[in-house]
This record gives sequence, C-alpha cells and structure tokens, in this order.
Amino acid sequence: MKTILNKGFILLMLITVFSCNNNPPKETAKKTSQIIYRGLYSFGPEVKSFKDCKSEQEFWAADSSAKLELGYSQLHFEKPYEPVYVEVEGRKIKSGKEGAAAEFDSTLIVTKVVKLTKDIPGDMCNTEPKQESTKPKAK
Repeated sequence: MKTILNKGFILLMLITVFSCNNNPPKETAKKTSQIIYRGLYSFGPEVKSFKDCKSEQEFWAADSSAKLELGYSQLHFEKPYEPVYVEVEGRKIKSGKEGAAAEFDSTLIVTKVVKLTKDIPGDMCNTEPKQESTKPKAK
C-alpha cells in the first residue's frame, strides 16, 4: 500500500514540475516588443492616421497612451486633420474588418509619445507632393 502511495506521490510531483512553465507565451513576448516610429500624425472626427516617414506607409493610429490625442489637441489647430510630426513607441497589428480602421491595412498601437511638434522636419518627412519630371520626353 505504501509503495502505491509513494508512486502516486512521485507521479503527482512530476506532473506538477512539468506543468510549471517559466517561459512567457509567444503572444506576450510579441506585445512587449516596442519600436520607435517617426512620422506624421493627423487627428480629426473621423480619422486618426499615422504616416511613417521612412516607408511612407499609412496606418490607423490607436492611442493606448492617452497622450497622443491630448498633445495634438493642446496645439490648438483651427481645423482638424493638420499633420504634426511625432516620434512614438508602439507596435503594428493587422487592422480589423469593421469601423474606420478597416480602411487601413495595419493599425499602429501607440504606447508612448516621445515627441510631438508642429515643426515637420523637411529632411525626414517630405510633406510636399512628389513632382513629376517636366523634361520633355526624348523622341
């Protein structure tokens, strides 16, 4: 009888040891990887967008920091959707299929605002439309 109890106790201990996993799930590890993004942020009644200066890709912007929209509103623009230069920490996710964000391929989840300014650096974020060459085509 003692042998059965001892074997049962050992089996229970082995199950307990192997069920304890100190590694975080992969999804948790992904959520913690933050990247600094630099670009133009526009805010208005229907759109919250971020345009990456490097790739020129546009994202829906979700402000989980609660500082991005606040900082934008404190700049006191006369009309909505005026772009500002921002440097933010965040992560990209695939946009949902419903709502305004659905019009964008990806959503940038902003977790921290590093910099927010009306001054848009021309060397980093060209806000001028790209001009096509005015040279006549050779025949």
